[in-house]
Amino acid sequence: MTDSKYFTTTKKGEIFELKAELNSDKKEKKKEAVKKVIASMTVGKDVSALFPDVVNCMQTDNLELKKLVYLYLMNYAKSQPDMAIMAVNTFVKDCEDPNPLIRALAVRTMGCIRVDKITEYLCEPLRKCLKDEDPYVRKTAAVCVAKLHDINAQLVEDQGFLDTLKDLISDSNPMVVANAVAALSEIAESHPNSNLLDLNPQTINKLLTALNECTEWGQIFILDCLANYTPRDDRESQSICERVTPRLSHANSAVVLSAVKVLMKFMEMLPKDLDYYGTLLKKLAPPLVTLLSAEPELQYVALRNINLIVQRRPEILKHEMKVFFVKYNDPIYVKLEKLDIMIRLASQANIAQVLAELKEYATEVDVDFVRKAVRAIGRCAIKVEQSAERCVSTLLDLIQTKVNYVVQEAIVVIKDIFRKYPNKYESVIATLCENLDSLDEPEARAAMIWIVGEYAERIDNADELLESFLEGFHDESTQVQLQLLTAIVKLFLKKPTETQELVQQVLSLATQDSDNPDLRDRGYIYWRLLSTDPVAAKEVVLAEKPLISEETDLIEPTLLEELICHIGTLASVYHKPPSAFVEGSRGVQHKRLPGSAGSGESVESPDVASAPGVSEAPPAVIPSQGDLLGDLLNLDLTPPTTTGPPPPSSGMQMGAMDLLGGGLDSLMGGGFGAAPAAMPASFTAPVSGGLDDLFDLGGGVGMPMGAYSPPKTVWLPAMKAKGLEISGTFARRSGVVQMEMTLTNKAMSVMTDFAIQFNRNSFGLAPAGPLQVLTPLSPNQSIEVTLPLNTVGPVMKMEPLNNLQVAVKNNIDVFYFSCQYPISMLFAEDGKMERQVFLATWKDIPNENESQFQIKDCHLNSDAASNKLQGSNIFTIAKRTVEGQDMLYQSMKLSNGIWLLAELRVQAGNPNYTVSLKCRAPEVSQCVFQSYEAVLKN
Repeated sequence: MTDSKYFTTTKKGEIFELKAELNSDKKEKKKEAVKKVIASMTVGKDVSALFPDVVNCMQTDNLELKKLVYLYLMNYAKSQPDMAIMAVNTFVKDCEDPNPLIRALAVRTMGCIRVDKITEYLCEPLRKCLKDEDPYVRKTAAVCVAKLHDINAQLVEDQGFLDTLKDLISDSNPMVVANAVAALSEIAESHPNSNLLDLNPQTINKLLTALNECTEWGQIFILDCLANYTPRDDRESQSICERVTPRLSHANSAVVLSAVKVLMKFMEMLPKDLDYYGTLLKKLAPPLVTLLSAEPELQYVALRNINLIVQRRPEILKHEMKVFFVKYNDPIYVKLEKLDIMIRLASQANIAQVLAELKEYATEVDVDFVRKAVRAIGRCAIKVEQSAERCVSTLLDLIQTKVNYVVQEAIVVIKDIFRKYPNKYESVIATLCENLDSLDEPEARAAMIWIVGEYAERIDNADELLESFLEGFHDESTQVQLQLLTAIVKLFLKKPTETQELVQQVLSLATQDSDNPDLRDRGYIYWRLLSTDPVAAKEVVLAEKPLISEETDLIEPTLLEELICHIGTLASVYHKPPSAFVEGSRGVQHKRLPGSAGSGESVESPDVASAPGVSEAPPAVIPSQGDLLGDLLNLDLTPPTTTGPPPPSSGMQMGAMDLLGGGLDSLMGGGFGAAPAAMPASFTAPVSGGLDDLFDLGGGVGMPMGAYSPPKTVWLPAMKAKGLEISGTFARRSGVVQMEMTLTNKAMSVMTDFAIQFNRNSFGLAPAGPLQVLTPLSPNQSIEVTLPLNTVGPVMKMEPLNNLQVAVKNNIDVFYFSCQYPISMLFAEDGKMERQVFLATWKDIPNENESQFQIKDCHLNSDAASNKLQGSNIFTIAKRTVEGQDMLYQSMKLSNGIWLLAELRVQAGNPNYTVSLKCRAPEVSQCVFQSYEAVLKN
């Protein structure tokens, strides 16, 4: 009979009956009762009341019953920690049971009970099991150490379990080695700088020996561990590759991908002229091809990984084009991925084959796939110059099919082919113009308009074609409107006498009748250009265009290197680094490929390059956090600065007659016709309620107060630093960031020889000089010290962003502590932006970079708030009042050049303010909000 009977509902006194059965003398009855309890627990009933009765059943030699009781225990130990201690004695006893299965079961269950009170009792049994004679028990105990470390890391380190784990890497049993490696890797992930897996040639040799004999998942743990090792030279690299290569023929695809990851990494160190290098390339292709005969889901994962491999080393699969040809029954996600790889592998040698295949795909029924196939033909033309002519004729054949979406895609890619090979294939324009009426997608319409505008001199009726688009101008998408505006201006500059009315019509539509700011701005720019300097207009609008590049969708090289180090993981499927989708600090170590042989590049150099002209920082005293700052300092985030004299104020209020004043006439050699009667209101005067008010209003900004400095707090308590207590704060005085500290000696001996050093941090804060403690610090004496700081130290992203790790040394020892500095200390004195620049920058920063915060219980009016904030270099650029609510527009600039823009809303009588922050590096917004809150409330 099946176990379903245990899940049938019973009568009311169920718990009472189960209690009686659990205390029965009959073993069978006891077992049945425990099964019923587990069944109830599984369906979500609360059977925790039976805890003591179930625990009593642990005293049994029946393995099945013991497993069930342990299952119950794992589930309820957290809610009944005091009662769970009752089970400790049984665990200890079971860990010495003659049956290795029971010993392993006990140690496995111990690791799953996440109760702090119990963990210390489990150390002794775990220590015995780690040295057990049976390998099954040892491998289970190894995993238990990782679980225990997750619950109480300090306890595991104090008990010396980590050293025992390291010893298990030399174990005679391969499964024990694999589990020890897995446990150490897991622990190392949460402590990136602990150097637990101290890999050296001897350890690597042991791992490679175990690799041949352990289970498939054990092999994956070992291969992933090997991938983190950096060989000393190319000989060691070759030796490891030779011993890993047999894993490529494994039946498990995860093992194959892990082996590929190791080989891809170590190949970087092999000289390309080495015979073995060529052999290795040949050996890598068959396993990757074999992965494509699996079920579609596995194929997709394999294809995403192959996509990365092909970008890094296309030579591996250059002869395997046929396996990427699409099968009729492939799911769409596999088809699209194969298509992508086909284009990456396309070369002069195989282009005929690829084009024939792509032409076939373009007649399929799946619309998305057909579109991608047509695009692929265009990409092939751009990639392989010799094939361009054949690609163009293929595209023309497809246009003749008159299938709407095929025609539209073909026109989009032909536009790119014109960009790549100017003055070569323009003879096809006539065919394209025949299909003008059938275009209904914005991208295709925009592409066609671009072609007409760009080659207007070759098209007799270009003005008629563009005029036909102009009829429904306001119904077009922005993309088409912008393209149409530019095309008509190009046409006018090429044929001025015939198209004056057309250009006037489009400029009028773009500037007066449109509410799209991009379109209006472009319209005014063209209008001003044409009216003031037609020669300059020609140079700007008809300028030589750069050729488009071959591969526009290649992954950026440093990201590609990191993704190659993550082959076989989710990162390789998403094509994103783990830090982009893993929350928290775990798994956010940035990896890089080692430098290639003879390149002179450092083997592992994950750090951000130090700024030019900055002396090399002394070696870090503190272990680094292991999380790099990529975007905060590499991006050029400075707003556009105004150079030269400001434009005359009349430029903003010029009338329409001024816009067209004579400039167009000189181009045409005749009258231009009447200009529009009036400028749109939005251009001559700011619209009330919009950000444009910034140009007019800036009242209410009074004298600033002093910069805010937080009160001193204890950073290093005396009990943690052998009697030295450090309390401190940060301040900005006369443009210099200072660390103000009070050092107190609470020990019995004199303290001397003070020195200080910072770990790498988010903004490169570093001491500008030595720590000046000029006299010895006697017992019970305190001394005030001010340390000036600069921001030219090494950079690394911290969590939180404003965290600072500090090491202080004296004659007794070195002490470490961390503190958080208010980010307002880094706001520069030159952080006040010009109003026009502010407005342009605010519009330019994407909306998704805007963060909104509430500041509660603040009882200042807007003027007082503005003064207070200005003391901390948060500058108010403009202020306006809308329906009783004051809106302050503010800017600030961080020491590393990042600009932040803010809008602070203050409602009279409402103690809650709203602050909206916009920045190109949105990760700083949270810290800036905290500074706003601190400055306004203190």
